[in-house]
Amino acid sequence: MLFAVKMDVEIPRDLDAAVREDLLSREKNYCQDLQRAGRWVHIWRCAGQYANLSVFDVADNDELHTLLWNLPLFPYMKVSVTPLATHPSALDAAAAAS
Repeated sequence: MLFAVKMDVEIPRDLDAAVREDLLSREKNYCQDLQRAGRWVHIWRCAGQYANLSVFDVADNDELHTLLWNLPLFPYMKVSVTPLATHPSALDAAAAAS
């Protein structure tokens, strides 16, 4: 199942610098591990925001929830999830139908 996920990050400005660096390092490693595993298939920065728009390919809602919940920055995020379906006008959809 594909999901579009918007993540807005709001790390407190007064968070200890060492804690912040540790969080960011763990977040990057976790994100890249999920990309290598094929679960986090796209990630884009939202220009001018501390936010990203990502696409996840997971088995179900529960798997997505677990992956998001385990993000080191999750406590500092506002997350919105949109389930995705194939659009009939997409070139990939037309090729699959023929």
